[in-house]
Amino acid sequence: MKTKIEQHVIDAVKKKRLEQNISQATLAFCLNVSKGFIGDVESPKMRAKYNLNHINELAKFFNCSPREFLPESFFDEDAL
Repeated sequence: MKTKIEQHVIDAVKKKRLEQNISQATLAFCLNVSKGFIGDVESPKMRAKYNLNHINELAKFFNCSPREFLPESFFDEDAL
């Protein structure tokens, strides 16, 4: 099960990916991971998630701050 903060990061990355019309395959290439990994991350049924190194690479790829993928404040209840 993904925590609320993990899901927030996943949703923020997916939103940015879709806004810029970037495929899962292109994003996977950028992160040097398999195409299936991005699909697994974006699937609520799978446990895969981004780590801090991924977030850093995503920020470089999207030319933004890593903070754009993080919530503005903390979550009280972490489990979804």
